Formats: sequence, C-alpha cells, structure tokens
Amino acid sequence: MSSFTIAMLSIACVSGIMHIYVEYRGPKHWAYLFKPLTTSSILLIALFAGDHVPETYRYWIAAGLIFSLGGDVFLMLPSDKFLYGLASFLIGHLCYIAAFTWAAPFSLDPLWLIALALPTLVLLRILVPHMGKLRIPAFCYVAAILTMVWQARGLWAFHQTTAALLALVGALLFLVSDSALAVRQFRGKYHWAQLIILSTYYPAQALIALSVPFSSMR
Repeated sequence: MSSFTIAMLSIACVSGIMHIYVEYRGPKHWAYLFKPLTTSSILLIALFAGDHVPETYRYWIAAGLIFSLGGDVFLMLPSDKFLYGLASFLIGHLCYIAAFTWAAPFSLDPLWLIALALPTLVLLRILVPHMGKLRIPAFCYVAAILTMVWQARGLWAFHQTTAALLALVGALLFLVSDSALAVRQFRGKYHWAQLIILSTYYPAQALIALSVPFSSMR
C-alpha cells in the first residue's frame, strides 16, 4: 500500500473509533465531525489509489462511497431523514454491484444466494410487522444489498485475488451492519446498537475501498 493509502486508513481508523466513543460517552455533536470524516477518508483511498488500477472499477467504487457519505449525513441529521438515507445507500449498493459485475461476469450461484437469503428472510419475518410505510423501500434495499454481496462472492469466485477477497469480506460486513441498523430502526434502540453498526460499517467500507489499490496486484 502507498503511504497515502496508509495515512487515509489511519485517519479513518482513529476517526471511526472516536465516532463510536462519542456515541456512548459524548458529546454526541462530535459525531457530525467524525462520521463524515471517516467515510471521506475511506473515499479518498479509492479515488487516489494509484495509476495502475482499473479506472472503471475505481470510479464505481468511489461513486458508491459518495452515495454512502450522503446516506451517512441523512442518517445523522436530527430530523427523520431515514428514507433519504435508505435511498442514498441503495444507490451506493447499485454502484458496488456495477463495479463487481464490471470486473467479473454476473454471478448465478444459487447456493450462495440461498445462504444469504435464508437468514435475511428470518430477520424480515421479525421486522416486517414494524416497518409500516417503509415496507416496500426496505424490501428494495434488502434486494440491493443481497445482490451486492452475491456479486462480491461472484467476483471472488472468478478472480480469487486479494482485491476480490477484500470486496467480499467488506460486503459481508456491510450486510451485518445493515442488519443491526434495521433492528434498531424497526424494533427500537438497544445499548450495543451503535457499536455493532459502526464497528462493522466502517471496516466494510474500508475493505471495499481497499479493493481498488489491490486490484492492480494478485
């Protein structure tokens, strides 16, 4: 990794830890600094990954991170902007899907899809009665993130490179983070929610971003 990538990763790591800290110890308004700073630092990893990476892959991943940054901002606003945040992250996942399917053929592995869908269906069975008017947007989002993880698995199956593995692990962590977020949103707050959501979300984004500089090597 380049010194720039290491520097941005270090900033993201410190900022992400500080964000989790202020969520529990306060003052919480510092989250308005640490949350966008963390995702922005991760975005810079993808944007300035070097000269020997596939440009199309870089730009799709960067686009996904930009929309994720927008989702971060919507979700931390004091007014209820959850639907806007959901839409931003959904577009971000579509960008990741575009990146993964550009780099490898569209995956049609049914066993992997079933393995992803079964626990998701169990979670939806628990949450659907509490979704109200957000049911259809939530279903669209679930379809997008499952497809994103499915295609990350396809990328790994096709290439078996470090970059593909980083993308796959990042996609799986993203699914864990969003599942914890969904439980908090639709079933109510719980003490460890922010710790689980953020400690999986930031590594997820960082690993997906790191797949860009690693895409030039095996």
